[in-house]
Amino acid sequence: MPDDSGDGGGVPAGEPAPAETEHEAPEGMSGGTAAEDDLPAGAVEIVAVVEALRSERDEYLDHLRRVQAEFENYRKRVVREQTSLIERATESLVERLLPVLDAFELALLSAAGGDAGQLSQGLELLYADLLGVLEQSGLECIAAEGAVFDPQVHEAVMHVDVGEHDEPVVADVMRKGYMLGGKVLRRPMVKVAK
Repeated sequence: MPDDSGDGGGVPAGEPAPAETEHEAPEGMSGGTAAEDDLPAGAVEIVAVVEALRSERDEYLDHLRRVQAEFENYRKRVVREQTSLIERATESLVERLLPVLDAFELALLSAAGGDAGQLSQGLELLYADLLGVLEQSGLECIAAEGAVFDPQVHEAVMHVDVGEHDEPVVADVMRKGYMLGGKVLRRPMVKVAK
């Protein structure tokens, strides 16, 4: 007969028998860390995948930081080079304008003398010198007088009805226009005849 004394040797009547528990492996015998031992079997694989993804993420972030630093260095270098190029171009133009400035000083000194003919001749030379320097830099005068009126190139300030032209023509140039490198810097102000 079974012992019903309740001394722990048996199970009281009417209660189900407890499920057998797995025995834990001794310390150091388990396949993972203590935290991994507490996880279900599939979770260990998930943890490994997460760790691999974290490592890959860190590599990508490191690579991104290096690329950003390289791009910032490149941007700074380009700005320095552009600034240097602009400074050299400006220096070159100013250097070529210095003789014109000297000629203006001489013209002002001769104007103090009062000879109008000499002053006029000096101003014509100065104009030619200045125009020469600017043309060497690529400046072109826009030929307008007698040309067919083009609103993309010319700026009409007056209209004259002559009646001898089928299409509008530039009758007179009020202010010259200039181009630099094929681009219109200033449109000529013109009188248009119809």
